[in-house]
Amino acid sequence: MNLAHCIDHTILKAEATPADVDRICDEALEHQFASVCVNGAFVPQVVERLRDADVKTCSVVGFPLGAMHSRVKGMEAIVAAKAGADEIDFVAFLPALLACDVDAAKADFLEVVKNVRGVRGDVVVKVIIESALLLAGVDDATAEQRIETACVAARESGCDFVKTSTGFHPAGGASVEAVKLMKKHAAPGGLKVKASGGIRNRDDALRMIDAGADRLGCSAGVAIVQGGAGAVGY
Repeated sequence: MNLAHCIDHTILKAEATPADVDRICDEALEHQFASVCVNGAFVPQVVERLRDADVKTCSVVGFPLGAMHSRVKGMEAIVAAKAGADEIDFVAFLPALLACDVDAAKADFLEVVKNVRGVRGDVVVKVIIESALLLAGVDDATAEQRIETACVAARESGCDFVKTSTGFHPAGGASVEAVKLMKKHAAPGGLKVKASGGIRNRDDALRMIDAGADRLGCSAGVAIVQGGAGAVGY
């Protein structure tokens, strides 16, 4: 396994500069990461920097709260896709997942999927579910039901991945427990799992892969592939 090919190399801090984004792109090209993940304002810059490379451009949408109207998330996804984004990571409307409301979650997800696929049918769509929040403060059965709700809604709406977290929620980021549950409920329909949030080093990364993650989102991608410790993953 080439670990670098599993990593979405990421910079999502609000104060990121164009120079920071160029640096992330250059690192992604050097190490051949799966994608560079940025806020929407930087999508055109990343597309140009990665032109003719195998590294994809990934844009977050509805980030980091997911609490805006679903149609607004759909519109933001359209803008990113038209700017050249190959992948969209959007934040779910979390109250629907906390309530185990599959229909409400699916309606939220569909606004992004149908709009972005109307621009380009090959855009990869990942939904961020804040798994640490879904698992917090409830019994195991309820926690698993929340994860299952997210996976069913993602699968039935046409998403390609369920993703653990933004890395900005106080409940926390990825955990082995969450990834295992997500893989359990994602696998039957071919849905994939992305682990993100708090992936600081190679050991963290390998634990997530072993638990079932297909992709990793982290800002410490260089340190991870070099085998050392790094900054907190997003």
